[in-house]
Amino acid sequence: MAKKFTVKKITNKDAWEKFVLKNKPQSFLHSWNWGEINNELGSKIIRLGFYESSKLVGVVLLIKQNAKRGSHFLVPGGPIIDWNNKSLVSFCIKSIKELGKQEKVWFIRVRPELLDTDQNKKLFSKFGFVSAPMHLHAENTWILDISKSEEEILKEMRKTTRYLIKKSLNESLEFEFSKSPNDSPILAKLQDETAKRHKFIGFSEKLFKHEIEKFADDDQGGLFYVKKGNEILAATIIVFYGHIGYYHHSGSVSGNTKIPFSYFLQWRVIQEAKKRGCTHYNFWGVAPNDNPKHRFAGVSLFKKGFGGEQIDWLHAQDLPLSSLYWSTYIFESIRKKLRRL
Repeated sequence: MAKKFTVKKITNKDAWEKFVLKNKPQSFLHSWNWGEINNELGSKIIRLGFYESSKLVGVVLLIKQNAKRGSHFLVPGGPIIDWNNKSLVSFCIKSIKELGKQEKVWFIRVRPELLDTDQNKKLFSKFGFVSAPMHLHAENTWILDISKSEEEILKEMRKTTRYLIKKSLNESLEFEFSKSPNDSPILAKLQDETAKRHKFIGFSEKLFKHEIEKFADDDQGGLFYVKKGNEILAATIIVFYGHIGYYHHSGSVSGNTKIPFSYFLQWRVIQEAKKRGCTHYNFWGVAPNDNPKHRFAGVSLFKKGFGGEQIDWLHAQDLPLSSLYWSTYIFESIRKKLRRL
């Protein structure tokens, strides 16, 4: 006899968070607050729960984007379900597909917390998904195990990284933390400098403001920055979710290259993550390979110097719901080449 599943919207924050946090791997991209942040930015948020009898067995956060290139749902870091339960997976995809048609979206883009394997690619292909022309959040990530002692973590770093951390501790640098969304211009200004320096398009101050506000309200993160005297040299938004600390957005000044302030900031944040009981630190995106010409090559070298391992998540998958999707596919494919994404 086939299992009977039901689906309904979830409006209770505690129920949502309890389910997401008990599952592994988990992701702040499917946290309650990530939904709230996107709601503040103007997107329609739909949270669905999947039930077997009265037991919650899966959730999905749908973020509706009314973009010029076509209305669509984004599902970052989810759905969170047992992917080995074929009946549940089928019911989940069928449910979000039906909702997508009701909401008149052209396609649904998901980037679940599933490893980038041929088996997982085949799973999505079976349900009609195609490989998306664009990524959805960091797909190639660098993860550091911080359950070890500080001495062990330092020992396993690249020699140069360890040296620069120790050097930074003698540079009279200050480590600051802010929970105030009014400090979002600090990061916005520094990211503008960084974006010009490395030729990429940064994120909006509005995003930074809401991200600091929502996660700080639940003591799940905020803005960390490093100063020397009155000058702020680098800043980052760190999210502490479950057992992981996430290095999410960042920016730094163009000068003061002789002071290893970025190493100081990372080390202090790692120490803070350990104090909060995190077992892992996620440096977020890195280059997919060791190609020295990749636009992330420099920052990847920096992150990898702290030790750790690369985790490659399944590339974003698109479920077309309208023939109009293919115009989006062509547009994004061209833009990807132009922006070297």
